[in-house]
Amino acid sequence: MTADGYSPTPATRPRGPWSAPVAEGPLRATVTVPGSKSLTNRELVLAAIADGPSRLAAPLHSDDSARMVEALRALGVGIEFVPGEGRYGDDIVVTPTWPLRGGSTVDCGQAGTVMRFVTPLGGFAGGDVTLTAHSSALHRPMGAMIKALRDVGVDIDDGGTWALPFRVRGHGHVRGGEVTIDASASSQFVSGLLLAAPRFDVGLHLVHSGDRLPSVPHIDMTVESLAHRGVHVERPAPGEWVVPAGSVRGKDVAIEPDLSNAAPFLAAAMIVGGSVSVTGWPAHSTQPGHMLTDILSVMGARTSRRGGTLTVTGGPAIQGVDLDLSAAGELTPTIFALAAFAEAPTTLYGIGHIRGHETDRIAALIGNLRAVGGEAHELADGIRIVPRPLHGGRWKAHHDHRLATTGALIGLVVPDIEVDDIGTTAKTMPEFPDIWQRMLDGEHDHSSDDAEAQRAS
Repeated sequence: MTADGYSPTPATRPRGPWSAPVAEGPLRATVTVPGSKSLTNRELVLAAIADGPSRLAAPLHSDDSARMVEALRALGVGIEFVPGEGRYGDDIVVTPTWPLRGGSTVDCGQAGTVMRFVTPLGGFAGGDVTLTAHSSALHRPMGAMIKALRDVGVDIDDGGTWALPFRVRGHGHVRGGEVTIDASASSQFVSGLLLAAPRFDVGLHLVHSGDRLPSVPHIDMTVESLAHRGVHVERPAPGEWVVPAGSVRGKDVAIEPDLSNAAPFLAAAMIVGGSVSVTGWPAHSTQPGHMLTDILSVMGARTSRRGGTLTVTGGPAIQGVDLDLSAAGELTPTIFALAAFAEAPTTLYGIGHIRGHETDRIAALIGNLRAVGGEAHELADGIRIVPRPLHGGRWKAHHDHRLATTGALIGLVVPDIEVDDIGTTAKTMPEFPDIWQRMLDGEHDHSSDDAEAQRAS
């Protein structure tokens, strides 16, 4: 709970072991998922460096967004929570301050967006800013970001570790200029630099030098968010961005539902049968989760969108596929669960970078599946899943929200699956166990259909 009494996640959220409920039959449910974590944290950062106040409607309230709020408050940014029309909590009003305040410590928790997006902001502070993280997240790659920021004039003292924790010695401004970065490990390096770039003295000319660039839709999301606030990012060539110095417009922004968090609910219809609908599905989105309609269709589902609601209906069988998920690596755990029940083997590739998330997701997914009787093999850049009969057992979350929801999917048709810590879902969706049970109970949540459809149009 923050100083103003705001509790970002429910105090009664479940922690520890959770017996995944088995579906009693085909599903018939409509659910509403909370706002996008990726959009919420990008808009919080842009609002913090804008030329006036902003209001975020229907934002995500979760551990990751709470970490971002606390980080920005530590830098002197004014943040208030005001009643809104969103189902899952208040709107957020952000009042920027300039320069940002130094002399603070930012605990990033497990939030990659906080460690990658707030570090550049530390250069704008009038004093030192120390960044640290949860012990389970200190391994997450930061070296490329540290090097790039030093190249544009940010003073960072990392003690030679190229990792958290470290101190940013803020001087109230950042020079900017041209910089080359290898963002192969995370697209968040690019997004973090682009978000801060309008406030650099001379803007930014950023070039990616690596062999690959994962999660490109997330970079597109950053560029689009900047455009909505009056900052035009030029792209002279693939892997190159030019951001002019200038102001960032304060404005009101409606946050889309988190489409990747919707993935387990939609996939449930394919595993159990029946149909699941998610309200507020946008006609256009830069979220990687927007690719679900194509991916699930290829794997045997029927998808339709009507009035802002996406419906997925399970087909007669789940198809084994070869999928390049380089643009949507965060969907891997859900697709992995589907593949475990497919008619033929599945190969997922382009996902080597997910080894550096909350945990090594490739190793963790394979280990969990093997523990319940399944077969999967690690590839240089992916996973091969061979369907086998499964049995109950312990499913380890490894402090990773997406691993926990994968266990819930497996447990829909495999009795006695126990997720060792369902509380990890609070990172991006504290309400997950409740929404999951409502889906299984066949609830049809139309309480916010009109508002969601209007937001998605």
